[in-house]
Amino acid sequence: MQKILDCTLRDGGYYNHWDFSPEVVDAYLTAVAKAKIDYVELGLRNYPKSVYSGPFAYTTEEFLNTLHLPKGPTYGVMVDAKTLLDANKPVEAAINDLFVPAQESKVDLVRIAAHFNEAEQCESMIKAFKEMGYIVGLNLMQAGGKPSEVIAEKVQTVAKANPDVIYFADSLGNMDSAEVTRIAEIVKQNWDGDIGIHTHNNMGQAMSNTMTARSNGVTWLDVTVTGMGRGAGNAQTENLLAELDGLDKYLPTAIYELVIRHFEPMQRRYGWGSSLLYYLGAKNDIHPTYIQNMLSNPNYGTEEIVGAIEHLKKLEGTTSYNGDVLEEALTVGKISQPTESQSDLSGIFSGKEILLVTNTPNAATHRVAIETYIKTRKPIVIGINTKHEINTELFDYFAVSHNSKYLSESSHYSEVAKPVFLPKNRFDEDELSKFSNISMIDYSSTIEKDTLTAHKNYCTLPYDNTAAYALCIAFIGQAQKISLVGFDGYDVTDRRQMEMNEIFSMISQQFGSTSIQALTPTTYPVKAGSIYAPAI
Repeated sequence: MQKILDCTLRDGGYYNHWDFSPEVVDAYLTAVAKAKIDYVELGLRNYPKSVYSGPFAYTTEEFLNTLHLPKGPTYGVMVDAKTLLDANKPVEAAINDLFVPAQESKVDLVRIAAHFNEAEQCESMIKAFKEMGYIVGLNLMQAGGKPSEVIAEKVQTVAKANPDVIYFADSLGNMDSAEVTRIAEIVKQNWDGDIGIHTHNNMGQAMSNTMTARSNGVTWLDVTVTGMGRGAGNAQTENLLAELDGLDKYLPTAIYELVIRHFEPMQRRYGWGSSLLYYLGAKNDIHPTYIQNMLSNPNYGTEEIVGAIEHLKKLEGTTSYNGDVLEEALTVGKISQPTESQSDLSGIFSGKEILLVTNTPNAATHRVAIETYIKTRKPIVIGINTKHEINTELFDYFAVSHNSKYLSESSHYSEVAKPVFLPKNRFDEDELSKFSNISMIDYSSTIEKDTLTAHKNYCTLPYDNTAAYALCIAFIGQAQKISLVGFDGYDVTDRRQMEMNEIFSMISQQFGSTSIQALTPTTYPVKAGSIYAPAI
């Protein structure tokens, strides 16, 4: 018999730290009961965390007793196998820490979320929960792409403990209908009980994959309201109910007001749903939390995120989220020790004006004046990165560092006709091959917190920042003055603004004798001038 499980408060909590307002919770519980949803997963069970998470991250018995749970649905919670395995005590003891017997609880269903390498250890968990009187589900995460024999082996393993349902989850959101069909058939061949599917919408196929699974004998179907869930989200409750309207007992209209009044405004605020960036992540087996965390941080622009994806897809193990790996991807590449290049840039700009140009709205706004300035004042022009609104035929050099901007622009390097300053020690051979037809000037760099120094053949920077790299080149080249255009700046709370403020403060201390002036509007702490001022 078909069953719909709505897990909005659990999977949706990845966007609001499981901190739903009482008004939303009451409206949600009322609506899913009226819609005749079979199962409602209320949240997670966890040990205390070192960061704030709302009540549905823990879903304790004490909290459950404060909720009015309408009659109709069977209520449940999910626990990660990792939570129990990392408790440094026997699994049964960890379960007793977090759960009471089913007859003492308001929840009757417990689902265990497990990676394939945890399947063997889940047998004892399933048995313990069954002995406590719970309906037990086992979710095998990241099932997509696993070899058939591996799926069969893990299903046979967990089947020994006789759970009530075995799920396969499209955790990375990159399954298609053929993959869903393949996995469903393998599970059916190795398990006689109920089968469930949990889909993600990273490639826009959550709903179609759910319907494909249903047509292949999968009877437990996971959904969330408006698809609210980690990354691009899940199959939408309202859409599945609409598909089944007239075919089953469900009442789709009961959910519509909840969607329009409460969840669509939240979706506009938090931004879940399929998108190009989630699609690229799924296509490259990148865990959706990487994409979600970058998208939810206003400090990261599209180019930085695309560059980070380009880096992440080259790494092993990105099917699981790791914050340190994300930080590496956003700075792109290992932080190497100072490696002295063969170049000696000492004095190459002696007595000259250097004009550093970045590609920003102010640079575009004042393009004509900037181009006129270059033609009449004849400074040495260095473009920060390679894409510009300004006519790059007027440039003398480009400066490129090994960060996400480099990766997002890498397809344009074959078009660059001017010499490029870059730190070869930060690039591998494949990356350097993109510059094979370009005149490269090697000026090494390394990253060291709270440090900014410029030497004849390398520099040390506090952040992997191309503007700082170019400024060091100008300093060691002994430029008479440095003019800046397109250094617009960011909001005062933006990470990039704070980094540049710190860089300019360090520059003032290290190279205070060199004149630096911004000729277009800027929020950075540098001397202001104007691209329109006459030459005196």
